[in-house]
Amino acid sequence: MIGLASSGKNDGWSVGKSFVSALVGIAIGEGAISSIEDDVARYAPELKGSAYDGVRLKDVLQMSSGARWTEDYSDPESDINRWLRLLAEGGSIDAFAASSVRGCDPGTLSRYNTTDTHVLGMVVRGATRRSLTEYLREKLWDPLGAEADAFWVVDSTGVEVAGGGLNATLRDYARLGVLYLNGGVWDGRQIVSEDWVKASVTPDAPHLMPSPGSSGYGLQWWVPDSSGVYTAIGVYNQFVWVDPASRTVIAKTSAFRRYAADLQPESYRIADHFALFRAIADGT
Repeated sequence: MIGLASSGKNDGWSVGKSFVSALVGIAIGEGAISSIEDDVARYAPELKGSAYDGVRLKDVLQMSSGARWTEDYSDPESDINRWLRLLAEGGSIDAFAASSVRGCDPGTLSRYNTTDTHVLGMVVRGATRRSLTEYLREKLWDPLGAEADAFWVVDSTGVEVAGGGLNATLRDYARLGVLYLNGGVWDGRQIVSEDWVKASVTPDAPHLMPSPGSSGYGLQWWVPDSSGVYTAIGVYNQFVWVDPASRTVIAKTSAFRRYAADLQPESYRIADHFALFRAIADGT
C-alpha cells in the first residue's frame, strides 16, 4: 500500500463514489436491498416521476441511468456546476435529483453523472433507514479499523453529498482498495461479498468496456484496460488505484489546481497518473 500526499483529512471528491457502491453491496448482502435489478424508486419514492423512475439500480451504479447530464467543469452552465452552486447557495440535493429529466434510454449509454451516485445514496438511506454517515461507520469504517473519523459534506438540509462529499485521511481511503484487493475480506472477516467486488470492477456491457484512450466502468469503479487494474478517481486527481497482479494499492489525495480548465487531456492528467502508478507497481 502506497500513499502520496499529506496525512490530514481531504475531500476525495468522486473517490467517495466507490465507497457508496460498497455500501450498496453490503445492503444487498444484508437483504435491505433485494436486487440491483430493482427500480431505484422502490427505495427512494421521491424519485417517482423523475428521470430515475423505472430505472434499475444496476444502470445507476454503471453511470447508465439515462438521465440528462453534463459533467463539464469548464462550462459555468453545465449540470455539475449548477449542482455545485446549489451546494454553495443552499438547497436540497435530493430535490435536485428528483428534478432530473430523461436524456436517453437507461442501460444504453455510459454518461458520467454525479447525481447518479447521489441517487445511490438515497437508495441506501431508504433501504437501511439510516444515514450514510451511520451506515458507513457501522459497515466500513469501524470494521476496517480506520485511523481517524471521516465526515461527509452535507447540503443545507443536512443530507450527505453522496456523489463527492466524503472527507478522510489518505490511509483510510487506501483501506477500501486493500479490502477490494483481498476480495472484500479484512482481518479474516468478509466485509463486502466477493461477488460484489468482482462485479464492481468488471464492465459487463458494450457501452461500458474500456477502449484506447477511454477507461471502462463497473459499479462506480473505473477500469482502465484489460490488465485487471481498477481505480476510484476524484476530480482534481484523487485516486485509489488497485493492481491485483502486483498486489499494489496506491492512494493519492493531492490536487491539481488547473484540473478541467478545458477539455484537453493535459488539463486532466489522468493518463500521467496511470503511467506513474504502473511504474510504481512494476517496481514493487
